[in-house]
Amino acid sequence: MPSLGELVAPRRMGRDFRWLLASSWTSNVGDGVALAAAPLLIASLTSSPLLVASGAILQFLPWLIFGLHAGAIADRFDRRRLVMVANAARAVVLGALCGFLITGTANIGIVLAVAFLYGTAEVFVDTASSTLLPMIVDRADLGLGNARLQAGYLVANQFAGPPLGAFLFAAGTAWPFLLEVLCVTLAIVLVSRMTRTPVPPRAAGEDGVVQKPRVHTDIAEGLRWLWQNPPVRTLVLIILVFNVTWAAPWGILVLYATEHLHMGAIGYGALTTASAAGGILATLSFGWLERHVSFATLMRVVLSLEVLMHLAFALTTTGWVALVIMFVFGAYAFVWGTISTTVRQRLVPAELQGRVASVNMVGVFAGMVIGQALGGVIAQVWGLTAPWWFAFAGAALTLLLVWKPISQIVSARSPSDEPAPSDEPAQSNEP
Repeated sequence: MPSLGELVAPRRMGRDFRWLLASSWTSNVGDGVALAAAPLLIASLTSSPLLVASGAILQFLPWLIFGLHAGAIADRFDRRRLVMVANAARAVVLGALCGFLITGTANIGIVLAVAFLYGTAEVFVDTASSTLLPMIVDRADLGLGNARLQAGYLVANQFAGPPLGAFLFAAGTAWPFLLEVLCVTLAIVLVSRMTRTPVPPRAAGEDGVVQKPRVHTDIAEGLRWLWQNPPVRTLVLIILVFNVTWAAPWGILVLYATEHLHMGAIGYGALTTASAAGGILATLSFGWLERHVSFATLMRVVLSLEVLMHLAFALTTTGWVALVIMFVFGAYAFVWGTISTTVRQRLVPAELQGRVASVNMVGVFAGMVIGQALGGVIAQVWGLTAPWWFAFAGAALTLLLVWKPISQIVSARSPSDEPAPSDEPAQSNEP
């Protein structure tokens, strides 16, 4: 019977994968702690809804400002070292925050500045980290590798971290952030044990010298490649549109849960827990799904469930039904995230992984910004269930449009899979 370590990280995937997995899981523990502690800290320093909302906005604003640049930089340098440097910046920023908290000099301005600086460093960490897996495991193992990384995010970031962060914050405002400094520092040590992350190759010029163009030129090259590659382009557009429809009702979920479903604060928190529990179940079954069901079928099923999820939330008035819906959402959202990432990584050349991943993430956060803005207006005018109806209609229409292209996305081949042109002259069959 295989050991637990073999089940989680099979030996065939190599030691580098185990170091990457350990680093990712450790970092996610710290991020999960901050997920609860950061809003509590902001709320303890101000009662202004605008300032409290600013803390949430600063979670995704750095992606919109620096996301494309982070992708270009990840394609220029040793990605492992970039992760280490950016994580070191996160640790320094958190250490400074702890100093302000311990000395009693922290104020809302300092905390919001820390949130922005931390979020900026996180953009570079997440972009570079997303490029490491395709460099260290075989393409056949990308699905399993992404599933294991996503499992750490669910368990540490969404499930275990937030309750621990709230508990530590009650013990003392600095404690959760001191623990996060420890987790980020340990993540640096773990990822430093990896070895095989060379600088992505670049073609030499006519004089045989490899030139590094300006960052904006690199960004333009990545955008041009994405636009000229229909499968990856369609995948990124699907993610953008579905994030708009998803974020529209999610932005007012707390009001929907407390005022429409009358679940209270504890019930609202239980929705997040139910989602994480569904994701954990999906981690246990992903290997079987990958072996027995095609990615195209899984993608269609998952997106269909997304449409039905919006409809179910629009119709239900019962808290326990909402918890069941969230459990199912957590399960299929994990499957979608794992598959979409795996498909993209298989199709994108190594030297463009950072830039294409960053475009994808910018699309994710842009979709969230647009969706939350729309959801707020729709709820204000037509009521708390209206954003769910908007999401249902938008997701259903999008699914109809992409139903057929999904097969083309999954069946597409990476440029590295194409047979190289032969320099040999064609052989004649004539005698």
